[in-house]
Amino acid sequence: AGRQVGVRVQPVRLQGEAALDAALAQIRSLRPGGLVVFDQAVVLRESERILNFALRERVPAIYQSSGWVRGGGLMSYGPDWSTVLRQHAQQVDRILRGAKPAELPMEQPSKFELVINLKTAKALGLTIPKSILLRADRVIE
Repeated sequence: AGRQVGVRVQPVRLQGEAALDAALAQIRSLRPGGLVVFDQAVVLRESERILNFALRERVPAIYQSSGWVRGGGLMSYGPDWSTVLRQHAQQVDRILRGAKPAELPMEQPSKFELVINLKTAKALGLTIPKSILLRADRVIE
């Protein structure tokens, strides 16, 4: 998809906490115009280091969940976790009432949220277009 819009996508794999330094060094050497960070256990455990890296290196980053933005990340776009957890609770309730798990439908997130941190945007020297701000579910100032 990146090629179709003229963006070079360079995946950087993280194979455990010990590999984080190497991954960050690789990202630094690529001098990317942006960074997409996906939630996974090792990434979440090292979130503070990753947030600090993105700010220090002045790399705009988008994250998968809003906790990153509350922690100082630029923006996030991902499932609204309160809705996802409510869906999970409804499934558990159905099972406790006698439904067979194998017969329950597989549910995917139905609501996504865009969260933007304007303080971080300013620190990175970025101006977020008004059209994007209007689409945001939450803007942190």
